[in-house]
Amino acid sequence: MPEINEINKIPLSFATCSIGTQSDTLPRKLSALHNAGFNAIELAFPDIQSHGANLLGHPIAADNYPELVTAAHDIRRLCDAYHLRVLMLQPFANFEGWPRGSREREHAFERARGWIEIMDAVGTDMLQVGSTDTPLEKLQGGKENIVSDLRELCDLLAAKNMRLAYENWAWSTHAPTWSDIWSIVRETNRPNIGLCLDTFQTAGFEWGDPTTSTGRVDDLSVGELDKRLEESMRRLVGCVPVEKIYLLQVSDAYLPVEAVPRERVRGEWPRARWSQAFRPLPYDGGYLPVEAVGRAVLKTGFRGWFSVEVFDSGPDGKGREYEIKQYAADAMWSAREFLEKCMH
Repeated sequence: MPEINEINKIPLSFATCSIGTQSDTLPRKLSALHNAGFNAIELAFPDIQSHGANLLGHPIAADNYPELVTAAHDIRRLCDAYHLRVLMLQPFANFEGWPRGSREREHAFERARGWIEIMDAVGTDMLQVGSTDTPLEKLQGGKENIVSDLRELCDLLAAKNMRLAYENWAWSTHAPTWSDIWSIVRETNRPNIGLCLDTFQTAGFEWGDPTTSTGRVDDLSVGELDKRLEESMRRLVGCVPVEKIYLLQVSDAYLPVEAVPRERVRGEWPRARWSQAFRPLPYDGGYLPVEAVGRAVLKTGFRGWFSVEVFDSGPDGKGREYEIKQYAADAMWSAREFLEKCMH
């Protein structure tokens, strides 16, 4: 059994997008997470917009950075009152790889500069960037341009002593695995870029598949897929330096009641749709071997942030009722149970 003190040394965070309903304001979320004992939050961009709307009395556009910065200053005040650090701003999506000179690339860097202003106001030094899911035919230059864009973003962040946490999204069109993003991080070759690892994104790509009858990749046996995942995790332990892991996000996934259609729906890939509604806390009805990922991350020597990021609309995806304070307490129990099992 791991020592309680060893578990207590690992700081725990919770994503604000992962708790409450539209009627739950950000102050209510922060209060619940503080009472549950979390040390920090991942601040989700929509929560800045909704808090700003309540603060200023009108909706705030996603590119109205002066008003978003005003909201961010107030969020910093609230977090200080609840003794919560803002670990990271998320999710910065579909940033890298756009054609040079395109309006899309120009807009991506406008967003980056605006989000950096928000980060400065709210007092966080880390930006999460998810590996883009833009269809590759819309991008240009392949990996070379992706790396070039990330270098430029790293340099913008470095001017403010900020970091880039690059995450493999399981539905990414160019980097769905931890090894894909590790290759890109190495080539980017900046001191302020590292990995945002995620139990769902890794196990949900290498082991799970919502489009098959079993919910497993190629309908393979549990034993075969466990063996493959364990080998992948051995490679992770062997090649990723601990200082290049910035955090581990923790969640599980429900086995779909019916296989998810393979085609894109309203521009979303199957695993993206799975991710948005079918991700419970560990030990709350999921089926992925998420402990294998947590165990590997700990074996690197990492003792940094474990952050709960769930999207739980129930096993049928139709919604789930819960009381926000109790859910935060359940999440703390789940996170500590996950750590204890991964430390075995």
